[in-house]
Amino acid sequence: MAGDGSDTFADEAEPSFTIDEYIEGIEAEELEADLVLGGDDGKECTYAGGYLTRQAIFSCLTCVPAGNAGVCTACSLNCHDGHEVVELWTKRKFRCDCGNTKFGDHLCKLCPDKDSENPANSYNHNFKGSYCTCGRPYPDPEAKEQIEMIQCCICEDWFHEDHIGLNSVEEVPRDEEGEPLYEDFICHKCSPICSFLKLYPDAIWATKQNSVSQADKNDSNVMEGPSDHANSEKLENGVHVDDVGSEKTSVEGNCTKDIAVSEKANFDSSSSGCKLGTDINTTSADSEKNMPFFMSRGWRDTLCRCEKCVNFYVRQGIAYLTDKEDSIEEYEKIAKQKRQKKLEQQEGAETNFLNSLGHVQKIEFLSGINDIKNEIQSFVVTLFT
Repeated sequence: MAGDGSDTFADEAEPSFTIDEYIEGIEAEELEADLVLGGDDGKECTYAGGYLTRQAIFSCLTCVPAGNAGVCTACSLNCHDGHEVVELWTKRKFRCDCGNTKFGDHLCKLCPDKDSENPANSYNHNFKGSYCTCGRPYPDPEAKEQIEMIQCCICEDWFHEDHIGLNSVEEVPRDEEGEPLYEDFICHKCSPICSFLKLYPDAIWATKQNSVSQADKNDSNVMEGPSDHANSEKLENGVHVDDVGSEKTSVEGNCTKDIAVSEKANFDSSSSGCKLGTDINTTSADSEKNMPFFMSRGWRDTLCRCEKCVNFYVRQGIAYLTDKEDSIEEYEKIAKQKRQKKLEQQEGAETNFLNSLGHVQKIEFLSGINDIKNEIQSFVVTLFT
């Protein structure tokens, strides 16, 4: 009935989420932070650990405007609080620069006794706050909508998906829900030094799930492929492979593309020698247009580790690809383990604390916790009404 005030009542209704959901949201944000920071609690400078396999790194443009220095999580919090700090996510084989000669008179509060510089550190334009081939910052103050970027596992630069040499962003391998089907991305600038990967079985390549060509979509007699991911893996991640030595045809986005590849090596996954059965040093980078690579899950485990291949990786500067701890997947796995251990320690401390209290003290303590929850709930209700 009009004028009965139902609309007003609806506007004043409580938010459609509970305090438990609110707490779960906070816990999810904490987990995301732990994954980015690798479980680092930010209490100690990582300098003493040397060039760590992988760690979260930050660049302080207040102290080093040239953008050729990086600091660890603890130093970003303790030595550069209030400064213009750029979050770089993770970098490999990096040692904390905080307080060295690049910082002038600014000394590290946590570890002041450091070498003048870290010669093995590698820096790119990310340290200046710019990313991708377009060199834009992130977040971009001039962009109407912030577009997420993806990181190359070789150069570790970040790229917008429409700036990596593809005809369309629809060619990026994703499932039906838009989640990435690839474990690692190799940008079009780095793919030439990794052209030897084309000697491996097609299963190492991530391709779009259940994708068909536009011509097939227009054909009413063509049925959609199986929708479950397990079945797509049985089809070698959706790639239809021709005979060895010919061109492989992969279906991506709305078009079928022929990707020229070198003649396949005689791959032997059980061999104690070279898996490829060929001299990897004789391979050469493609002269065609450089295209990005999207690698399937576990592709690094497939790489040959014979002496010739390992020496080749070293000369190409990509020996880290055979180091399991270099991968983001392993980095996040370790972070989750650290988080679980931390939560167990917190639960143990809470249990010990409660057990140390008398009966009346326990009742008062738990009552206080309940009052705090009610106060938070009231605050949230007030905030959203």
